[in-house]
Amino acid sequence: MDATILIVEDEQNINDILVYTFTKEGYKTLSALDGPKGLEMALSENPDLILLDVMLPGMDGFEVCRKIRDKSDVPIIMLTAREDEVDKVLGLELGADDYVTKPYSVRELTARVKANLRRSAFAAEGENSGDKNAEDKNTIISGDLTINIERYEVLKKGKVIDITLREFDLLKFLAMQPEKIFSREKLLENVWGYEYYGDVRTVDVTVRRLREKIEDDPSMPKYIITKRGVGYYFNK
Repeated sequence: MDATILIVEDEQNINDILVYTFTKEGYKTLSALDGPKGLEMALSENPDLILLDVMLPGMDGFEVCRKIRDKSDVPIIMLTAREDEVDKVLGLELGADDYVTKPYSVRELTARVKANLRRSAFAAEGENSGDKNAEDKNTIISGDLTINIERYEVLKKGKVIDITLREFDLLKFLAMQPEKIFSREKLLENVWGYEYYGDVRTVDVTVRRLREKIEDDPSMPKYIITKRGVGYYFNK
């Protein structure tokens, strides 16, 4: 595998274990033990994915995530030290693609890494596609919103929107099945692709971020609609 993973974790023993684990899996690895160094490496080394601890010296993981998102759409998996809903929601709102709560199993973390890298690779393949006919077939247009499935690109009134891969996956899934209502659990299963142990708040946060980007008035959405007590659907 050619993918490079940046591990930003201040506990040396955990950092070493993660480096060993992902090197053994065939990835290239980089590591940092504090927030400022992690941010510097994220922007200078262009890794394919970042494992980012929340509690870091110098600059916490939330601030590192925010600063990375200002410059890059690299997949970010946050490593949270506790089952704190506030930590999870804040990380997602700042643009993290995923999170894993400590203590975590190496198998679970590896599965998350592989899933996020696959999505990122699909997005890159779409961006490099030059087939105009394929592009036409894989374009969804609704109002002033254009969703290009192959290019992993969303435009509003002709202007490209800055959107994370996770947000795109959710929008694509709903838009390809307009008017069909999906529960939060079904969206977790189909978009996230693994068990979140009932943490449906993840879906709500991602929907809120999407609405802020694609809706004229997020408080009165016209694209992603809530069916109270049931779930969400795409209104075409």
